[in-house]
Amino acid sequence: MNLPMQEPPVLIRDMTHEDLAQVSSIERRSYDFPWSHGVFRDCLLAGYHCITLERDGRVAGYAILSVAAGEAHILNLCVEPQHRAHGYGEKLLNDVLARARQADVAEVFLEVRPSNRTAIALYRKKGFHQIANRPAYYQSHDGREDAAVLSKKLTRNY
Repeated sequence: MNLPMQEPPVLIRDMTHEDLAQVSSIERRSYDFPWSHGVFRDCLLAGYHCITLERDGRVAGYAILSVAAGEAHILNLCVEPQHRAHGYGEKLLNDVLARARQADVAEVFLEVRPSNRTAIALYRKKGFHQIANRPAYYQSHDGREDAAVLSKKLTRNY
């Protein structure tokens, strides 16, 4: 009898400075206009919620959450290209939303490229809705691309 292959277990944990090389490598392979190693380092130093998703002892994804003044902002959420479509993005998103709730945040915001349909589908599935459009927010090969600004109100019970 053939049993379906089971995904290896994953661990979501706080990002460390030792993770920055792997995180930066994933970022460069995922985006045409990636964050620099220094931006990730600065997020750690600033005390943002920086997390990694580890699979088989290696970083396979990460997320960065900023919390201030009763609201949170998801600054980056990414899964390594070869590990996409396994639910890891949703696991990371669930973790940052839980951290925002623990920080007693009322609302979470993020920007996403309208061309990133996979990310938008995930955010909509988790209750985000578009509240604004930021013209020419992202760098692109054709100049600039707008950003869709999404928001989710948080409640204690979800």
